[in-house]
Amino acid sequence: MNRPLLQVRDVETYYGKIVALRGVNLDVNEGEIVTLIGANGAGKSTLMMTICGAVRARVGQIIYDDTDITKMPTHDIMHMSIAQSPEGRRIFPRMTVLENLLMGGIVSGEAEPEEDLQRVYRLFPVLKERASQRGGTLSGGEQQMLAIGRALMSRPKLLLLDEPSLGLAPLLVQQIFQVLGELNKNEGITIFLVEQNAYHALRLADRGYVMVNGRITLTGTGKELLASKEIREAYLEGVNVTNEEPAP
Repeated sequence: MNRPLLQVRDVETYYGKIVALRGVNLDVNEGEIVTLIGANGAGKSTLMMTICGAVRARVGQIIYDDTDITKMPTHDIMHMSIAQSPEGRRIFPRMTVLENLLMGGIVSGEAEPEEDLQRVYRLFPVLKERASQRGGTLSGGEQQMLAIGRALMSRPKLLLLDEPSLGLAPLLVQQIFQVLGELNKNEGITIFLVEQNAYHALRLADRGYVMVNGRITLTGTGKELLASKEIREAYLEGVNVTNEEPAP
């Protein structure tokens, strides 16, 4: 087994007096795709923000690449070969596609990001076609591609993705998940994926965790969780897992 790249240990996060995360333990090993699934409001995005330091763990510890980042400033965390594609994309709508991508490259400190740009354009050819177009005029799917592309410009070792399929048409969801699989297989990028779309996330992932009310309630390989009756009833209603397509 590859060494742990990200370790979350007994983490508790609060919003005021409200407990959002309750003793969360989670590992992402180097070279893996790990997904965290759960209903809306389960605490998935809070965990992602806690890892990035946007909210602080009141209890517990977060270790990345053998370094304790629990209390580290967010901008320092983002300079440790970690990149995030946040929920809601959060691109710069008035900037062009090219300008958005170049903003992502600032973190890596590369003076000549042409190689990284061409890499992103190979993964998402539509972004090359839209390079001079303002980000805010793109479709939802194109904006999601831009958000992922911007994250990739920093050459991350760990890619954090928060709800990349949210609000997208099924064909675009398949396209984005296919690219994520290629990034992991061909480039060795470790991916931690927070998703409500349990079917696609578990099909892609090496391992998965299930979060309910701020707690991890179940873990296993992607295949094991897809085959679980509990998971099927809670998250895969209307999906024919055997045939790998929505049930009629």
